[in-house]
Amino acid sequence: MGRGRSINGFLVFPIAVIFFLFCTGFSHAVDTLSQGQLIRDVGWERLISESEIFILGFFSPGPTANRYVGIWYYKIARQTIVWVANRERPLAYSTDTALTIDTSGNLVILDGEGSSLVIGASASDARNTSIKLLDNGNLVLREGRSDDDGGRVLWQSFDYPTDTFLPGMKLGVKKDLWDRRNLLTSWKSIKDPAPGVFNLGQAPNGSDVLSILQGQMMYWTSRPWSDHPFGLNHESRSSYDYKFISNGNINYFAYSVKNNSILSRIVLSLMGQLEQFTWSEDTHDWELVWSQPQDLCKVHALCGAFGICTSKRLPACECPQGFEPMFPEYWNLNAWNSGCQRKTNLQCSNVNSVNEEKDVFLTLPRMQRPVNSQSLEIGSIDQCELACLGNCSCTVYAYNTGKCFIWNGNLLNLQKLSDGSDLRLRLSASEQLNFPDEGKERLSDEGNKKHSWVIIAVVVVTVVLLCASILCYLQLKRLKRNEKKRQVQELFSLGLDDNPTSTSTYAHANEIGETSERDQELQFFTFTTIAAATGNFSAANKLGAGGFGPVYKGKLLKGQEIAVKRLSSASGQGLKEFKNEIILVAKLQHMNLVRLFGYCIRGEEKILIYEYMPNKSLDSHLFDPTTENQLDWGKRVHIIDGIAQGLLYLHTYSRLRIIHRDLKPSNILLDGDMNPKISDFGMARIFGRNESQANTNRVVGTYGYMSPEYAMQGLFSEKSDVFSFGVLLLEIVHGKKNIYFNHSDHSLNLLGYAWELYKEGRGIELIDRRLSDSLPSFSSFEVSRYIHVALLCVQERASDRPTMSDVVFMLKNETATLRDANQPAYLIGGSIEEVNLHSSGKGSCSVNDETVSIIEAR
Repeated sequence: MGRGRSINGFLVFPIAVIFFLFCTGFSHAVDTLSQGQLIRDVGWERLISESEIFILGFFSPGPTANRYVGIWYYKIARQTIVWVANRERPLAYSTDTALTIDTSGNLVILDGEGSSLVIGASASDARNTSIKLLDNGNLVLREGRSDDDGGRVLWQSFDYPTDTFLPGMKLGVKKDLWDRRNLLTSWKSIKDPAPGVFNLGQAPNGSDVLSILQGQMMYWTSRPWSDHPFGLNHESRSSYDYKFISNGNINYFAYSVKNNSILSRIVLSLMGQLEQFTWSEDTHDWELVWSQPQDLCKVHALCGAFGICTSKRLPACECPQGFEPMFPEYWNLNAWNSGCQRKTNLQCSNVNSVNEEKDVFLTLPRMQRPVNSQSLEIGSIDQCELACLGNCSCTVYAYNTGKCFIWNGNLLNLQKLSDGSDLRLRLSASEQLNFPDEGKERLSDEGNKKHSWVIIAVVVVTVVLLCASILCYLQLKRLKRNEKKRQVQELFSLGLDDNPTSTSTYAHANEIGETSERDQELQFFTFTTIAAATGNFSAANKLGAGGFGPVYKGKLLKGQEIAVKRLSSASGQGLKEFKNEIILVAKLQHMNLVRLFGYCIRGEEKILIYEYMPNKSLDSHLFDPTTENQLDWGKRVHIIDGIAQGLLYLHTYSRLRIIHRDLKPSNILLDGDMNPKISDFGMARIFGRNESQANTNRVVGTYGYMSPEYAMQGLFSEKSDVFSFGVLLLEIVHGKKNIYFNHSDHSLNLLGYAWELYKEGRGIELIDRRLSDSLPSFSSFEVSRYIHVALLCVQERASDRPTMSDVVFMLKNETATLRDANQPAYLIGGSIEEVNLHSSGKGSCSVNDETVSIIEAR
């Protein structure tokens, strides 16, 4: 559709045309970037491969502010990076940072400060270059138009892998020479994709042998490829084809999957392991197929500076006394090579200290000696210790039959051995009281004897108190576990779904039984705690009521504010909804979804505990005349975008694929910063990843927001939520409810009125009258575009509506071309009596409109 039909006014039309001609968008070819186009560091500007398998954009790995350009899997909720462009040159976040093709045809990253980093170089005679993200994860820079797949390939990411080997990639090497373009190189750490210490490639002395190097040291070598690829047996290779190709001056390894639906990747890990993973739709996680080498500690200890490898199989690392993990959060993820650091600096390093106490030594028994020691001819262990104390760089010493061995600086990869040597690790004098007996050196035997009775008494009392504390803890834990089991059993005795043949939330009921014991976030509250928090459910703390029951504000003993939803005994719809919310909301984590803290069950009492939303629900701001100027256009855009992001997460990125089925303003809560959060998942349903729609005999929802196929036939899908979002979007723009809409010149509901204005090119007139005078002139185009997107969402045929991924793209991409909207569903509005099935209160909006159930004969 031409943009002039969406904007009123003679002067605005030519401006819109010029804007369209000079701006480039990604709606025509989202997998391709042409010369002169930009991908900026904003969430919606990305390349997505044609079959939506891979995505390219800016990202941050873990808890770091550094930004990188990378490629990862598109439809997998856990972000899995397979390639990094600027792994050695991280960028700071800036909206001016961008990926583009410069005037010379090179693929470059602009850092926003006038500098650029060349990622892919073009040939000097190349013209009109473009890049395309392929479905195999390869980013290709080629000559020719963006849609010309036959153009000359000038550069491709498959020739410059990082740590990941994908199907279709060639891991190659020139004969007798290392070709570092085609080496796999591990990441430096979980939060740093810079090249690590491990490299994988063809062994220099073997034509069909792979090897892993740690620096310059040979770390692991495979068996000959022709006999056993990666050392695998025949059964392990049933789903994959592994190949070694010798062609002229190039030898290379490659592999492919026999079933194209399988997502597979081979990764060189931080620990120097070569691991193959496949994606499982059953567990929604990566599953390990094989790993080489298997016994890392036997090959080499990998625990980082001062970390000790203690396992005979997979590494189990620990820090010695006087040390602590440098990045404890990474040790929990088995990334032990982050190493240990001293708790207290050595005395020798403080040259201005007047403390005369000497550094002390902790004995590390049966250790493998580090390499690169300094050897001294010294006659006694005392002289060896003094030699280490006199050297500020000395970290560890060992003594053996007349020889003193000294190691300076950080120690890497310490390993326990059954026949190892005793090493003396140097620590600050302040650490000596924390030493175990075997680690105390140079302490007086007389002093030990003098205080031995005190130590024995302290140990005995400590052991007695510790045993008593453990017994009390175990007893309390057992009682709490029994209470949790009782609550879970009572929860799942509430009843079954009314239509067990359809996709049902309760097919996943076993998951809550499995996770309730270990879920640290979903708490079990006692009724006494909730009653105390709400002032015994006093009327003064009541926030409102909905179809489920009353909602109260509460405050826990630690001061945390909560919202308490209490199932009314008179409610006919609350049992299944209560069960549904616990199963679903506890597993959903997104900034635009309301957070469930826990629940309480006691007899007939069924209670849900949520985070408290100080700004209540969206309808209290949109439809309450007392909030005249609270929601300006900027805040409305912020709310619309947040709702769209929340729905996109539910449909695409959440661990469970969710259809909400009851999206409306009263179910959108606002926090203290007016951030929207989708709530009330009582009507929601889980969809399988390969399921497009489902059918139900019990239609539940709210008049004015239900899609026609759902209200009339009981069919619901992602497009049902898209329809509700379109209605909600029009209400936010206009400031009036769809079902209560009444215009003096029309017998139309809000959808019909918006359609008439859209057809006549007067869509901007739909704007809320409270905003008409304060709306910035530059926002008129944005308002028209939001109305256009809303009308696309409320199309009568579900197949004509966009997905939420398309909606988010259209809302944020000003240069996207939108197709024409057809006449929406439900044009002719009914009287107030025909739709008066909601409770809205007098003079103010309710916390939640009642949900309507329609029983259709099948």
